[in-house]
Amino acid sequence: MIAVYGTSAHEPAELGQLIAERLGTRFTKRESDYRGIYLVARLGEARIEIQPNAIPGDDDKSDLYADEHPGTPVLVLVSGPDQDGALSTGLAAIDRLAILEIRCT
Repeated sequence: MIAVYGTSAHEPAELGQLIAERLGTRFTKRESDYRGIYLVARLGEARIEIQPNAIPGDDDKSDLYADEHPGTPVLVLVSGPDQDGALSTGLAAIDRLAILEIRCT
């Protein structure tokens, strides 16, 4: 499963705290030339990433990671199995965090 959630109500660090508290996981900060600064955590076999939708571009202008959601400044990307439904239930309980896309792999 690959799921994309989004919010305009929370900053990445704040959202990381909310998710960590609900799911009992810990996020670490990562930096990438392609994606900028983002947060990553594991919950079982699932990987959770929190990142800004605006990512650094080659021309010093930001590009959108998910250009189909231009009004969504913060994204949560989830990949891997949600074995007991705790992950999706925990994310659904966060106020103003919306599911944008789900793909089964």
